[in-house]
Amino acid sequence: MPKRRKRGSRYEQVRKISRTGGYSYYVTIPRNYIDELEWREHQNVVVTLEGDTITIKDWKRSKKKGGKTKKTQ
Repeated sequence: MPKRRKRGSRYEQVRKISRTGGYSYYVTIPRNYIDELEWREHQNVVVTLEGDTITIKDWKRSKKKGGKTKKTQ
């Protein structure tokens, strides 16, 4: 098993910001977080900036008003 580099405290997951292309950046998310949230690859998420904090949340499709209803005969 390869040695892990120490970053931050043992309770803190420290990650680096990397660039992809000319205008986008990315940060990897630890797999155990993804597993705990039951997220999957290619899942849509919402990214928001709140002051000096970036929040990533699951994107839920909003329910349309006046949706289809089951007709009774």
